[in-house]
Amino acid sequence: MPTEQELQAALAAPEKLLLPEQVLLPEGTRRGQAVLVRDGRFAAVGPADGIVAANPHLAPVTLPDTLLMPGFFDAHHHLTQAFGKGLAFGEPSEIFRRIWVPLEASLDADLVRLAAKLAAFESLRGGFTTAVDAGTRAEEYTGAIAEAARDTGLRCVLAQICNDGDGADPGPILRRADAHLARWQGDSLVHPSLAISIPEAATDAMLGAVYARCAEAGVVFQTHANEHLVAVERSLIARGLRPVEHLAAAGALGPNALLAHATLLTPRELAMLRETGTAVAYNPVATQWKGNAAAPAELMAAMGIRFGIGTDATRADAFRLLDAAEAVQRTAFGLANGDFSAGGGWLWVDHATRSGAEACGLGGVTGAIAPGLAADFLLLDLAVPSMLPSWDLSWELVRFAARDQITAVFTNGALRLWQGWPVDWDARALMREVTARVEAAVARAPIQRIHPTADLHRARHAAADAARAQGAAWSRS
Repeated sequence: MPTEQELQAALAAPEKLLLPEQVLLPEGTRRGQAVLVRDGRFAAVGPADGIVAANPHLAPVTLPDTLLMPGFFDAHHHLTQAFGKGLAFGEPSEIFRRIWVPLEASLDADLVRLAAKLAAFESLRGGFTTAVDAGTRAEEYTGAIAEAARDTGLRCVLAQICNDGDGADPGPILRRADAHLARWQGDSLVHPSLAISIPEAATDAMLGAVYARCAEAGVVFQTHANEHLVAVERSLIARGLRPVEHLAAAGALGPNALLAHATLLTPRELAMLRETGTAVAYNPVATQWKGNAAAPAELMAAMGIRFGIGTDATRADAFRLLDAAEAVQRTAFGLANGDFSAGGGWLWVDHATRSGAEACGLGGVTGAIAPGLAADFLLLDLAVPSMLPSWDLSWELVRFAARDQITAVFTNGALRLWQGWPVDWDARALMREVTARVEAAVARAPIQRIHPTADLHRARHAAADAARAQGAAWSRS
């Protein structure tokens, strides 16, 4: 039996032959499989006897009580919002105006790098090997986000925002967009994308031009659409169209479009998404925390609408995201129509891995344990009380699995995290630096919070209760 250090060293080798107890394949969990990793990719996946015999030069790494599974795919993130994630609790829906825009606009390049690196580390620690970043308001520092992703080993779909709705000259915006696409095309970890924050933040000409560039380059065009009631109403006032209708009119729907949230959709808009091949990022935790509605993700699946599952920078925990994805569908739709399955477990695992990768333009790169794809994967400890006895492992991943079961995280075949901590850089030093600098950074930003902190909220309720009790005593006397 190898020691922990010997096992870690074997897993860090550039070429490795892994024999886990179970493997999560596109068709479900399977035993008796071997996984060969070579040159950052899955070179072979299949019955163990054949692969071991074909590679006599490699000593197999036996992994008892372990599930080898694809790394999770976060279809919608804001990596530069890491400093403010605990400021958004209890806030009304469009918190971007009062928290995110002021916060991100106050960050310099070094703080952007720190925030993004903290978020990237959190993502990897939570089981995400890829995050789709929707773009930062600190637009000139997009390169700092890429640097953070590369430093940590997180695969990142990185957007450049192209808003021109404030009367900005479109020429420099489009030249910057072209440079962004050219800079990251073909990179091993950073994949370019273009974004418009919300449809009415750009002219129709810019929406069409940005989508066309994305389609030509084979990358995703990102925008937030139909997220909240106020967003729909604002679009109707500004353009006379709902956001999805507006995107269609501007030529910005299609197989390269990724719409974040899409919680408030009419039957006609659902049909438009299906007919155009437009994809959606379903963000169930954002719905629970600040939404007006839930995206009908189970219905989308039945209709053939492509979607991934995203965190929206809420919390970087893939297993809690799976749980939320199922629970939101069951609560919002299943209770009313007697749907006790709410996707049968596998649906959420699938859309948080390979279907999510496909929806975000990386289906040919990552998302599954399959030959030729990038070796982005997790090793999950199954020898924990919550997973025993196991009768339905795929569904148990949704309802029982936890982040602390993740033994190892890999991207491009490289071991990035072991027992929750990086193997080649000092995460605790990063955390100390963030702690030392974040208070001043947040204090500089003109943030307006509406909801009090939990302790202040408790104190206000206690004071109100005391006042009512005193009033009741006076009335009795």
